[in-house]
Amino acid sequence: MDELLKATQEGDAAAQTYLARCYQTGQGVKQDDVEAVRWFRRAAEQNDPAAQCYLGFCYQTGAGVPQEFGQAAKWFREAAEQGDPAAQFNLGVLYETGQGVSQNYAEAVKWYHAAAEQGEPQAQFNLGVFYEIGQVVPQDYEEAVKWYKRAAEQECAPAQCNLGLCYETGRGVKQDVREAVRWFCRAARQGDKTAQHNLGVYYASLEDAEEATSSLPEETEGDATAGKI
Repeated sequence: MDELLKATQEGDAAAQTYLARCYQTGQGVKQDDVEAVRWFRRAAEQNDPAAQCYLGFCYQTGAGVPQEFGQAAKWFREAAEQGDPAAQFNLGVLYETGQGVSQNYAEAVKWYHAAAEQGEPQAQFNLGVFYEIGQVVPQDYEEAVKWYKRAAEQECAPAQCNLGLCYETGRGVKQDVREAVRWFCRAARQGDKTAQHNLGVYYASLEDAEEATSSLPEETEGDATAGKI
C-alpha cells in the first residue's frame, strides 16, 4: 500500500484509479465514496479513460457526489471517445433515456454499436433490441439474433431470453423449440422472470398434451386391425 500511495502522489494515473477503486469497494481501506471520487477525478483529469468512466458512473448514480447526469455524460464521452467500451455503453444509455443529454436514439445506437463490437454484452443486447423492433435502424431479425447470441453467450440473461423467443417464433433463425427451451433455461437460472414464465408455459403445454393423450380410449386389438385387408 505504501508503494501505491507513493505512486499516486507522483501522479501515476493507473495507481490513482486503482486506489480509487479500493476506496469504492472497501478493499484494504475503509469504504469511502467521496475519497474514491477524489482519486478518480485526479486520474480522469490526466485523461485516463477507466477513471473517466468510473467518475461518470459516480455522477450517474450519485455515489460520492450529487447525482448529475450532465457531468456523467461529460466523463462518459471523454472515455468513450478513447474507446472505453463500458463508457460507450453508458453514454448510449444516456442518449436512449435522455438523461444529461437530449434524447437521441441514433446516437444511442452509434455508441451501443461501438461498445458491442468490443464485446460489451449489455450493449450487444440493447443493439439487438433496436434491430428487432426496427427503431432508427432497419428491422432485421437476423441481425438482432446475431447480437442476442453474442450477448447470450456471455450470460446476459435478457439476451438469452430474447434469443429463446426468436427460436420459439422462428424470427431470424429456423424455428427450433428445443433450442428456445435451452436458452429460456439458461436465462431462468439467472432469475429472468420472462424466461421463467415462458418455461412455465412450455411445460404446462406439455402436461396438457400428456393429459389429452392419456384420456384417449385405449385401442382394442380389433380396433387396431379394423379396415386392414
